[in-house]
Amino acid sequence: MKRRIRVIVFSVLVLCGSLLFISFSDKDFQIAKNLDIFVTLFRELNLYYVDDTDPEELIESGIEGMLGSLDPYTTFIPESDMDDFKFMTTGQYGGIGALIRKAGEYTMISEPYEGFPAHKSGLRAGDTIISINGISTRKMDISDVSELLKGTPNTSLELSIRRIGSEKAKDIEIVRERISINNVPFYGMLDEETGYIRLSNFTKDAAREVKKAVMDLKDQNARALILDLRSNPGGLLMESVGVSNLFVKKGQEIVSTRGKIKKDDNVYITTSQPVDTNIPLVVLVDRRSASASEIVAGAMQDLDRAVIIGRRTFGKGLVQRTRPLSYNTQLKVTTAKYYIPSGRCIQALDYTHRNEDGSVGYIPDSLISEFKTLNGRTVYDGGGIRPDITVEEDKPGNLTINLYANNMFFDYATVYSARHDSIPSPEKYTVTDALYDDFKEYISDQEFDYTTRSDDKLEELIKMARQESYYSLAEEEFEALKKKLTHDLSKDFVTFRDEITSLLAEEIVSRYYYQKGRIRVSLKDDKQMDKAMEVLYSDDLYRNILSGNYVDESVKTASRYGR
Repeated sequence: MKRRIRVIVFSVLVLCGSLLFISFSDKDFQIAKNLDIFVTLFRELNLYYVDDTDPEELIESGIEGMLGSLDPYTTFIPESDMDDFKFMTTGQYGGIGALIRKAGEYTMISEPYEGFPAHKSGLRAGDTIISINGISTRKMDISDVSELLKGTPNTSLELSIRRIGSEKAKDIEIVRERISINNVPFYGMLDEETGYIRLSNFTKDAAREVKKAVMDLKDQNARALILDLRSNPGGLLMESVGVSNLFVKKGQEIVSTRGKIKKDDNVYITTSQPVDTNIPLVVLVDRRSASASEIVAGAMQDLDRAVIIGRRTFGKGLVQRTRPLSYNTQLKVTTAKYYIPSGRCIQALDYTHRNEDGSVGYIPDSLISEFKTLNGRTVYDGGGIRPDITVEEDKPGNLTINLYANNMFFDYATVYSARHDSIPSPEKYTVTDALYDDFKEYISDQEFDYTTRSDDKLEELIKMARQESYYSLAEEEFEALKKKLTHDLSKDFVTFRDEITSLLAEEIVSRYYYQKGRIRVSLKDDKQMDKAMEVLYSDDLYRNILSGNYVDESVKTASRYGR
């Protein structure tokens, strides 16, 4: 490694020396000058710093500092992270096919993917990994555990696992496979005429998977579709064009990119015959829908091809490319901004003009512009895709948040699934009163407790009152208020029952029906889905929204720039 650093430093020194002998612009001079300063500083630091330095660590810190002044999507990818990067773009890797998480001193299986080695070998959510090929995982970093689980397809590994209810460890042999995570984890009919497709990523083959789903649903007599892009972080731009192509005519512009270099200026049009340009379509989005998700949602909105329902999207209008560097490393760099058919860019944060403290702010209202959809509806740039109908998600209570953060749903589902061999289908499964009471009893046995925001704020107020000598003047009032505001666990279990049972049902169902089951049961209690069905059931409402003859009452009085 030190030899590698010396080679890099020598190469930079040679480059700097060479640049001094050619005629170049002011900017070229600044580049050569600052490279020379950096290299000489690096050399002197390594020679004279009082303690031994790690050259590679210093260089990586310098790289991180340099890229940190840009946007968060421009990143350095070291050789050690290339497998993770390939997985992000292709959805493929060699391994056992399971999600893992930290559990005390060990690592635990949090979800085996259905049909992959972990599932076929009998691994369950909640299994604790004690060792891998004889190597103890105790106190091992989760990233190191992940590396041991990954490997070349068709190679085997032996896991020693501990399952709840058994003190004795169990050995399981698993043969790794090429794991390919589906972009479409679930699709199906919601009723006799409405099809549903969950698209979770835009890695390789996303468009092909959505096309298959659309065609299968049409074969099942689907006369309307819901495309769910919620929590979809995006991915490959070309896959977003391919997905859009399924619903609009061939030759239609979907997105264009504009960058500093001419080759980054491109217009992307649909190149294939669509599957269906007329079927009523609703696209669901939320704050976690980003990048390629926003291209699809934005194109469908600009072309008046679908009704967009949910919450304003993330607002990532930047395009990245990877550039190869030496020693099998790469630079993922933002090269352009993208623009959807109306001509708007939906980028929300302005990384170029930072605040005085270095923080990043939203595109100012003064720079927000109006654009028109194909039917003449007004839309805006500079802040993600605003839905045609906004449906806010209910904010969970503090009890629910703390139960989730402390893995209470996960742990209870592990115990429950160990006691029950089967449950009804996701559509028929419900959390009964008896089960809910059992869950509450389980929580009480765990010595679980939590604080509310009111608890925290009151403690702050009392502390400040003591410091300013006001507490003694109103001690009785403070104590009375504390008594009234202190949370009551039993009462909160009643108040927040609906949201608690929803999460509990998802976790339990996932133990028997895996990711598909989790999605299916989650749709039963979904306000945005309910609104989507309402729109699709009313031909007049659907047409009025797309023609501009509808006003979303939930945002009518709000600022058009509301974040």
